[in-house]
Amino acid sequence: MAPETKGGAAASAPTPNAPTPTRGATRVRVRYCECDSMGVAHHASYVPWLEIGRTELLRATGVSYRTLESHGVFLVIVKLDVRYRRPIRYDDVVEVRTSVVGGSRVKIEHEYELVVVERDGEVKEEAVAAAATTLACVDGEGRVKELPGWLVAEETKRPRDGETK
Repeated sequence: MAPETKGGAAASAPTPNAPTPTRGATRVRVRYCECDSMGVAHHASYVPWLEIGRTELLRATGVSYRTLESHGVFLVIVKLDVRYRRPIRYDDVVEVRTSVVGGSRVKIEHEYELVVVERDGEVKEEAVAAAATTLACVDGEGRVKELPGWLVAEETKRPRDGETK
């Protein structure tokens, strides 16, 4: 574990060993426990699938959420929006397409598209939901802190007023 400083903030943040991707996709198969009695995925099941999409996007850099947290960098959801278009059913294979779409020095914004790519053994391409999240960076005490530089969206890396790059 990284050495702690006052307030639970870590002395240093982890460094990725691969470029930071801005988009990715991962697949999940809908489990029985995620569905209602009619075999339709419960609306609350979508939220963990979004987390899987974000987690795998981060993991592609060689840094996991667990590693970030061990360095005092915590990402908490401050906004969540899900638009349900069509039902997802038990045993469907859903591709969670995750994109980083913005942010600031302290937050990351993601958009997601959930697409059924397999149902009943047949290949499909059916967009079933869209979502967006905003994550804020906080320290171990829950206080807002700046993201590690490599996680800051490129468009927000320009200097602040009075700063030089």
